Amino acid sequence: MQAVDLAIQNGVDLDGTPIPQKMLDLYNRIMDEENKRQRSGVKKSMRNRCVKTGSKHFNKETLNQLLIDSGWEGLKEKEILFFYD
Repeated sequence: MQAVDLAIQNGVDLDGTPIPQKMLDLYNRIMDEENKRQRSGVKKSMRNRCVKTGSKHFNKETLNQLLIDSGWEGLKEKEILFFYD
């Protein structure tokens, strides 16, 4: 993840090719807006990241159980529909 952030900061993709300025401008604009958004808490942000990234690596049953076993609520119906259907 740090490698991606560094690559964006340098304007160069991981393979060494330049990232088009228009892409960088849009990314930075959106990230600036995101940084202005009020946060609801670190644990909620952590859970959201676990769901978003975990859905790429685990089936929904496994990720659901991992969340529950870790003390978070299991997958919500809207998360299942978005990430798995």
